[in-house]
Amino acid sequence: MSSSYSIKLTNRAPKKPIKKLPASLDIPANATVEEAKVLIARASGLNDFNRIGLYDPVSKQLLKDRKAPVHNKAGELIVKDLGPQIAWRTVFVIEYLGPILFHAFIPLIRPYIYRISPFVYKNEIETPITKVQWILFALFQIHFLKREWETLFVHKFSANTMPAANIFRNSAFYWIMAGLLCSLDLYAPGNLSARDELVPLDYLGLAIFAFGEICNWIVHQHLASLRKPGGTEKGIPNCIGSNLVTSPNYMFEVTAWLGVILISRSWAVVVFICTGIIYMRSWSRGKEKALRKEFGDRYKKKRYTMLPGLI
Repeated sequence: MSSSYSIKLTNRAPKKPIKKLPASLDIPANATVEEAKVLIARASGLNDFNRIGLYDPVSKQLLKDRKAPVHNKAGELIVKDLGPQIAWRTVFVIEYLGPILFHAFIPLIRPYIYRISPFVYKNEIETPITKVQWILFALFQIHFLKREWETLFVHKFSANTMPAANIFRNSAFYWIMAGLLCSLDLYAPGNLSARDELVPLDYLGLAIFAFGEICNWIVHQHLASLRKPGGTEKGIPNCIGSNLVTSPNYMFEVTAWLGVILISRSWAVVVFICTGIIYMRSWSRGKEKALRKEFGDRYKKKRYTMLPGLI
């Protein structure tokens, strides 16, 4: 049976303290961050231990790795109630659901919405959705249904939850830009995607989309294999594209959307993916930094983190 020790607990937010937080608590000597959260939540009368945020008393940094040892030399933990939580898997399901719904709904109400200013198409308003527009509909649905499948059955998350209030901020990007904005532009009568005849550029776009999606799928499968179920450990990626960039999944994500841009000629899709690149650039750089820190000389440093020659 492992020994235990007493650790001091301090509220991080004095104005909004955890009212029943004990001044100290006995925890096992080998307790992880997650195990400590469970004990603190129980002692504080909180039903969900994921609400507990633990901070190092010296660096003031949040202890993010839930499987890491919680013991520190200061013998103290700073504790904060992070508020109601939502599972990360649920977050991604909700995020990706937005584009699926918008790209299904907008074509249904198409005869009505484009009569409203500024959508004024006098001669084209009654024309049916074209072949190219239906292809773009299929590409969006394929992409985001793939995302949903990977969220449910492939991805492994290092963190259990995030604050529930952030779901609106996180979902806005996909619901508004990939969903509402792109669907309103792509299915508009008389725009650049309102074509029935495919030209060589369209076939090239389809090939690029298929290549990007397949490679992205392969990378996601590989990344999932680097982490045990329920684990938080990192691994060094060694798959297609990983010799070029830190995050080949982002590289192939952008590749797939380049194919959609070639077919659609849509400004909305360009705005969506360019905004996404800003987010992915930050995430990929963070991953490069984390890999260098954890693996040192074992990791071959990358100059570009997501787009060879650019980022």
